[in-house]
Amino acid sequence: MILAYLDKQVADNETVGIYLRLQRDAVQRALATAKRPIPAHRERLGRPIARPGVYLREPKVSRDNPNPPLVHTSDCKMVTRNPGEVDAHRARLALTQEFVGAEPCPICRPDTALGLLE
Repeated sequence: MILAYLDKQVADNETVGIYLRLQRDAVQRALATAKRPIPAHRERLGRPIARPGVYLREPKVSRDNPNPPLVHTSDCKMVTRNPGEVDAHRARLALTQEFVGAEPCPICRPDTALGLLE
């Protein structure tokens, strides 16, 4: 009976040990994720930061893709590709110069913020 009790205690403690190791690994993964650098146009929680006078120019997917490059306000949540930060002057140029062919994001409407109403 004593041996059965001791075997049960060993098994119970082994289960607790496995659980604690799994919890430790999860905490280590969370800490590693938290230490990654945050992109300049995103804040800690992954939500964009509104930055006055700063716009985002999202490039085309490829040269052959018919979708144009897009211009966004700095706090737009619809940015999907790797955007570059531009000032208001360059954002206006991108939206008004035909050879650039950029279009305003239909969600954040940077053309309205830039005073370029159609």
